[in-house]
Amino acid sequence: QVQLVESGGGLVQPGGSLRLSCAASGILVRFYVMNWYRQAPGKERELVSGIGRGGSTNYADSVKGRFIISRDNNKNTVYLQMNSLKPEDTAVYYCNAHWSYDYWGQGTQVTVSS
Repeated sequence: QVQLVESGGGLVQPGGSLRLSCAASGILVRFYVMNWYRQAPGKERELVSGIGRGGSTNYADSVKGRFIISRDNNKNTVYLQMNSLKPEDTAVYYCNAHWSYDYWGQGTQVTVSS
């Protein structure tokens, strides 16, 4: 049974930082394209960042220079370091594992507010 479990969300002030974690079981993250998506209230889910099987990374324009995605194969975990957070980053953040199938986590809430 595949499980992706996100953690690390919470309430942070503008300009602050959070690190999200996505711990996987039932799959090996190094064999998947691992993505972080987010969905704000009333908006469609959007791709925030991804890391390929070879380690290449990509970012949405809105988070470039502020977010960093990484992967620890030993821990079978993917991270999203989020810096210089803005109120518009407020959303539920979802971990996704993509290859032949798509697997999703349950999401973790990130709220950026003073």
